[in-house]
Formats: sequence, C-alpha cells, structure tokens
Amino acid sequence: MQWESITWQRMAERLAGHLDDLDNDLDNDRDNDRDNAPEQGTWQRVGIDGAPVAGTGALAGRLAEALRLRGRPSLVVAADGFLRPASLRFEFGRQDVDSYLGGWYDTAALWREVFGPTDPGGTGRVLPDLWDPVTDRATRSPYAELPPGGVLLVHGPLLLGHWYPFDLSVHIRLSAGALARRTEESARWTLPAFARYEAETDPVSAADAVVRADDPRHPAWTGIRNR
Repeated sequence: MQWESITWQRMAERLAGHLDDLDNDLDNDRDNDRDNAPEQGTWQRVGIDGAPVAGTGALAGRLAEALRLRGRPSLVVAADGFLRPASLRFEFGRQDVDSYLGGWYDTAALWREVFGPTDPGGTGRVLPDLWDPVTDRATRSPYAELPPGGVLLVHGPLLLGHWYPFDLSVHIRLSAGALARRTEESARWTLPAFARYEAETDPVSAADAVVRADDPRHPAWTGIRNR
C-alpha cells in the first residue's frame, strides 16, 4: 500500500472534487440515456469511518466546508447520535465487547431515518440524531431538509460492516499502539472490539480511501482508489 503525505484540508478538497466528478458522470449517463427521464431526488452518501479518537467528525466538517465552497449543500450526521438506549447497550454489562460491536448502534434507525430518505426518489428529510447517550433520552431533534444533489456525510466507528450505501467511504486508521495511547483509560476496554473490527471487517480493504493518522498533525493517505 502506497501512502501520500497530505494535509487534512487538501484531503477534504480532493474528496469534494471526487464527489463532483461522480455527480458529473451520473449526469452524463442520464443525458445519454434518452429512453429514461432523469431520476428526481438523488443524493450522494459519504461514510467517514474510524475509532472515536480518530477525528472522523473533524474530517466530516472540513469536507462539508469544501462542498459548501463548491456550492453544494451537505448534512453531517454522527453515528453517536444513533446509539441505542442504555438498557440495551448495557444488557450484558458496560464493557461487553460483543455488545459494542453488534448492539450499541441503532442500525435500523440509521437505515430508516438517514439512508432511506436519501435513496433515489426519497424525501431528503433526514433525522440528524435520535438518542442522547448522556441523558439517555430521545433528542427530539427536528428533521433536516437536504435538497436533491446534496451530500450526506455520516461519520463514526464501525460503519463499514453494515452494507450502508456509501458512494464514497473513508477509513481513518490508527495503529494498535496509537489507538491505545490516544484512548482514555475508561474506554480502553473497547480496544479488543476495534482489533476484531479490523480483522473481521477489514475496513482498510473495504474503504475507497484510507488515511493513516497515527500522528494527526501529519496524516497520509492512499488517495481515492479505483474500484
């Protein structure tokens, strides 16, 4: 695997440019298909995957800004806004690795409230979050309207093992040592979960782009790989 040194800002600009290229290719395909009318209500979905200490939200924010400068609306959604209630997360204890991997995040709600509305022909009415893990109550946030042609940016951990319909996926990778150093003591019980995620899901192979961020001041990445 070849790595290219890059800044976070330049990375966001490259990702935004790639999304524009994908959008233009789709428009050209539709123009060339004269037998079918252009499909209304289309959005792009981006997944930025990584452990909580990897900085997925920061990259999502930079990408949202790069898209704004290109005149493209976007909506950032954190997977942590779709945690399940504590009674379900902690059913087998507060530090159960199996539960963290397969039961902490409300994947059904993400499909229903985030990905479903941005399917072709959808409404674009996305629920930005559902559950507040601090109060352990529903957030009651209003729906956000993402206009057709907009970009949905979902970020957080363990995103690449659920077949979410991402048009572009980025995995921010930390080595085992870096992940252990940057994870607070109270959360180090999750380290075996991320080791299993890397071994079983193989996000490095699954993602369209991989970022090496052991030193967050000097990231490197693979670029956007051809599939």
